[in-house]
Amino acid sequence: MTANISRPPYNRASLKVRLFHIGFGAFAKAHTSVFHDEMLRQTGSDWGMAVARLNSGESGLTALDEAGHLFAVGEMSDGDLDLRQVGAVIKTLHPNRDGIEALIAQIADPDLQVITLTITEKGYCLAREVLDLENPDIAADLENPSAPKSAIGLLVEGLYRRKEAGLPGLTVLSCDNLPSNGKLCRTAVLEFAGHRDPDLKTWIADTCRFPCSMVDRITPAMTEDSFNKLEVTLGAPDPNGILCEPFRQWVIEDNFAGAKPHWDLAGASFVDDVEPFEDIKLRMLNGSHSFLAYLGALAGKETIADCMADPVFKSAAHKLMMSEQAPSLTIPAGFDIEDYAGMLIDRYSNRALHHKTTQIAADGSQKLPQRILAPVRSHLDAGRPWPLAALAIAGWMHYCRGVSEAGTKLPVNDPHADRVAELASGSDDDGYVLNMMLLAGIFGSDLPANPSFVGLVTGAYETLKTDGVNKALAACL
Repeated sequence: MTANISRPPYNRASLKVRLFHIGFGAFAKAHTSVFHDEMLRQTGSDWGMAVARLNSGESGLTALDEAGHLFAVGEMSDGDLDLRQVGAVIKTLHPNRDGIEALIAQIADPDLQVITLTITEKGYCLAREVLDLENPDIAADLENPSAPKSAIGLLVEGLYRRKEAGLPGLTVLSCDNLPSNGKLCRTAVLEFAGHRDPDLKTWIADTCRFPCSMVDRITPAMTEDSFNKLEVTLGAPDPNGILCEPFRQWVIEDNFAGAKPHWDLAGASFVDDVEPFEDIKLRMLNGSHSFLAYLGALAGKETIADCMADPVFKSAAHKLMMSEQAPSLTIPAGFDIEDYAGMLIDRYSNRALHHKTTQIAADGSQKLPQRILAPVRSHLDAGRPWPLAALAIAGWMHYCRGVSEAGTKLPVNDPHADRVAELASGSDDDGYVLNMMLLAGIFGSDLPANPSFVGLVTGAYETLKTDGVNKALAACL
């Protein structure tokens, strides 16, 4: 293995906390902090980062402090490993260690300009796209707003302190892999603020901005082998380091309350409307990822790269993208969807990533609606065929039974896991497929009532059971 190590050339002592990232985990290290680090290399600005976690991860932040806030990000491509030492972080915060007041004070700091978030869908405390007032953390935060437990309560209390101090509003930028993430964040914050104080809600709406963004970088979970690879390359262990693919993408709605970081110099795109790019990623990348995850795991393939080494899987993934996902999209002017599909195939073929099919298969009930079912609805309306999407849906149902074609156990990590286990053990095949379609919040009321949808998915399920994954895919080619 060859390696190149790039260290920060800028003066870290001159940095001030102008960016505060909440939810600093593996993806934020590999994505947001790398864009910011590259911007600092290009501009020499004083935009330093403070980073926080709200629940787990206290020991990781302490380890980052002990390393002088420096950590390595390794970009893996087959036999090569390009290492970047990221120096953008200058401060860490955790409520268990530093007290929640320290995080509130960071939001109220006059130097702060932008807050970025990777708090997962759960962190927005929404139910059907409105604030979930029955969420225990939200209820507690409304009762005691000066000691928030949730990210939303923290944001609102910090913004309240800014308002009281006569400071300007902030840009709150969601980097979570959610459609319309900025709109969802704005909804949660404004509704929470409205329950506290209508004047606070008005001030936030007038002075703060919540741009949407689309993020992309494959970042597999770190393993013992991953850390060993870093240690061998660096010559010393780096418990804070992360490995990821070379590709990174960040599309950001150009809607900022004040100063805007020059992330475009690091390769980010500022656009008027993020939604078309979100849809492209969700359907082309995430949709094909789920397709490969369920069917690949059933066929005994451990990683996405293993799927790409099989010509049937590789051809089927490309055909799904171009024949079934792409026709459901609105493509922005100048965007080459064929090149994008080819690039995805190349990324999936990167054997250095070890991106496990079972890891991608988690939480399928939350992923299917946007990644697979939304395109299927457009096909039903337009009368277009969708045989590979049907195999993806049926593959998810087979996967949820928890056993591969070879009889090995598959982990079923899903919010509906308990109910799925009941259905898998107590239903015949037809009853199982129909009952899976009736699980709340996945297929809606329209798809289970559509005979064409039910028939095609049921047929795909039987084909997978009778012929196996490879023959079923080959038949679609």
